[in-house]
Amino acid sequence: MRTTVSVTFMLAGIVFAACLILSNILATKIMMIGPWSAPAGVLIFPLAYIINDVIAEVWGYQKARLIIWAGFGVNILAALFITLAIAAPAAPFWQNQDAFATTLGSTSRIVAASLLAYLLGSFLNAYVMSRFKVMTRGKNFSLRAIVSTLAGEGADSLIFITVAFAGVFPVNVMLTMILTQALIKTVYEILVLPLTIVIVNKVKKLEGIDTYDYNVSYNPFRLKQV
Repeated sequence: MRTTVSVTFMLAGIVFAACLILSNILATKIMMIGPWSAPAGVLIFPLAYIINDVIAEVWGYQKARLIIWAGFGVNILAALFITLAIAAPAAPFWQNQDAFATTLGSTSRIVAASLLAYLLGSFLNAYVMSRFKVMTRGKNFSLRAIVSTLAGEGADSLIFITVAFAGVFPVNVMLTMILTQALIKTVYEILVLPLTIVIVNKVKKLEGIDTYDYNVSYNPFRLKQV
């Protein structure tokens, strides 16, 4: 049986992937937020989790799983071509090779940490959102969105900072970065929650769908849609 994919779903997937790529590029800078340090990727990465919430709420876990793996593939593709661009010989008249490599280049450890944290955090976020919706019979979207973000973003921050910077930064600095990221992302979610609710309601009305995952497989490697 052939299935159709809505324009709204495709747009959500495109924005999701764009947020992931931009967050990985921005993460090469460590910025200060008051007395706390955090990768600059926190400026946009929470948007990916908000979109994840919308997809899981409207289309269900199976579609969220598809988008998560698509985002993973886009990240791999971006990392590959950025690496090729850095390795390619620079034109003799172009004097910005070092700056280009410093800005866009990441060590294999950073890339691995980012991808691992992204997968585990995103799947945990979608899982909590999906299960919680069934448990609450679709009520309390605000609570479900915040709890799923706390779970997903918390796991993402913990895994990324630990894998990327263990042995590089002192433990107290890493703990500060983990807590700062998790706090910023959660506050971000709460601040934009009214807009998220509006978007969810409008998409449900536009698509004529409100999915409940009663008999879905939560195996992250099962891509077949049932």
